[in-house]
Amino acid sequence: MQTLLDLKLLATFVRAAHSGTLSATAIQVGRTQSTVTMQIQRLEETLGQSLFHRSGSGVSLTGAGERFLGYAERILRLHDEAVSAFSDKGLHGSMVFGCPEDYLITFFPALLKSFGTIHPDVEIKVVSAPSPELNRLLHASQIDMAITSTPEIHDRQKIVRTEQLAWVGSKPTLELHDFPDGAIPLAMPASNAMDHKAACDAMDEAGMRYKISYASNSLTGLIAVARSGLAISVMMQKAVPADLYILKSPMPALPQLGLQVVTSDTARSPAISAFGDHIRNLLPFL
Repeated sequence: MQTLLDLKLLATFVRAAHSGTLSATAIQVGRTQSTVTMQIQRLEETLGQSLFHRSGSGVSLTGAGERFLGYAERILRLHDEAVSAFSDKGLHGSMVFGCPEDYLITFFPALLKSFGTIHPDVEIKVVSAPSPELNRLLHASQIDMAITSTPEIHDRQKIVRTEQLAWVGSKPTLELHDFPDGAIPLAMPASNAMDHKAACDAMDEAGMRYKISYASNSLTGLIAVARSGLAISVMMQKAVPADLYILKSPMPALPQLGLQVVTSDTARSPAISAFGDHIRNLLPFL
């Protein structure tokens, strides 16, 4: 009897092989961890081979799993290419896309709507995290593509657009906030975010006293604290709500950040390539 391979099982296997954990795989494929475990077991039964070593810290490929991974990736890639080439419905497939929250709120709705209109059969799962965390997930192949920030804005071949960071408060000037103890309270992204480092570096270089009163990767939380008047926040200038103010002197100047589109080394499907091209073409004009 001929052995038939289920494409859904292959996709789950490839995700698990690259992520190293079934919990991360479950998030990526939109299933429960128990379902992912059952899918891996079904594939192993189909092949008559054990594909993973299981441990408390995750999963790792067996020798058979390492050999099969190359086949699975090629089968999935050829499947996507064949569907794209011969289907009137255009691209098919799925991807996991990462983006910092401020970019996600500001740019992603227009990017997703315009891409979805052209390619409605491409499924995009979204992970929101600061750029350093997205870079780690890309390196581990836990996400396929991401928009990330970089302070290096001079390489125009990689930078899709630049964004200005801004100090944000509930009143038009720093003096009107009337902070009592002389140290400026700041509401900042978490310490692993580039915005946080850029703001602290600017304050240190200017010799201005400050304290971190609130830290979060939630843009909504930073906006709420800025609205309360209890702290000054820092965020991308384009993300500043209309009811808040961009503060200038005596607050020190903040740098620009470059936005770039980065793809995981293992992400090679036509759908992923098409979405990357779409972002690069549209993002500069949003």
